[in-house]
Amino acid sequence: MSDQIKQATQEYATRLGDDSVVLGHRISEWVSYGPFLEEDIAYGNVALDYIGRARMFYAYAAELADDGRDEDDFAYMRNDREYRNLLLMELPKGDFAYSQVRQLFADVYYTLMLPELLQSKDETLSAIAAKAIKETKYHLRRSRDWVLRLGDGTEESHQRTQKALDQLWGYTHELFDMDETEQLLADAGIGVDVAKLRDSWLKMVSDILTEATLTVPEDSWAVRGGRIGYHTENLGHMLTEMQIVHRSHPGCKW
Repeated sequence: MSDQIKQATQEYATRLGDDSVVLGHRISEWVSYGPFLEEDIAYGNVALDYIGRARMFYAYAAELADDGRDEDDFAYMRNDREYRNLLLMELPKGDFAYSQVRQLFADVYYTLMLPELLQSKDETLSAIAAKAIKETKYHLRRSRDWVLRLGDGTEESHQRTQKALDQLWGYTHELFDMDETEQLLADAGIGVDVAKLRDSWLKMVSDILTEATLTVPEDSWAVRGGRIGYHTENLGHMLTEMQIVHRSHPGCKW
């Protein structure tokens, strides 16, 4: 592995870890606040799936960096400007409809992205994808069912779900952006060319929303910046809460 590819792969693994740990934390905020007990348990399980995924990506990033850092350092000792997660993942949990719509967007994305990552020439990234694919099948089944129930439910649940769609849609464009790092790895057969997934993602999401009697928003606005460290104010507040124990007790391990 050349130094250029190694550095790009380390950055790539860090980004994927950031996406997972941030979304996992947001999901965990619903534990004990779900509409019923089974949903509390389900949210906890999904959050743990994402946290476990983050640990694998961070451990690999630390191995490639080879500078004394470990997975804890990647998760807990970087500030918001050093995080490279997609903006969609860091937005507040909002109401139940908001979280389920965000989860649907993410689940469809990973349903398409992970099988591509499974084909990576990088054995570690491929192995992580193999494990995550199994989890994502369950995640998508759950988020799809909830969006259908909420969209085609009561007048209030329909309105809340449509509002969430309108508020979140502009953040989905960033899912399919490719910068030099990701293009380099895609060309090398290591990373995923996510730009090619956009049409399939849009069709899958649109079909679900139509079945849920919801209206697909227009592409009238877009927000980007997460991959270069430009985040909403929400990430800083989230990281303060997530990192306080580790920073208050130096040397403690995940």
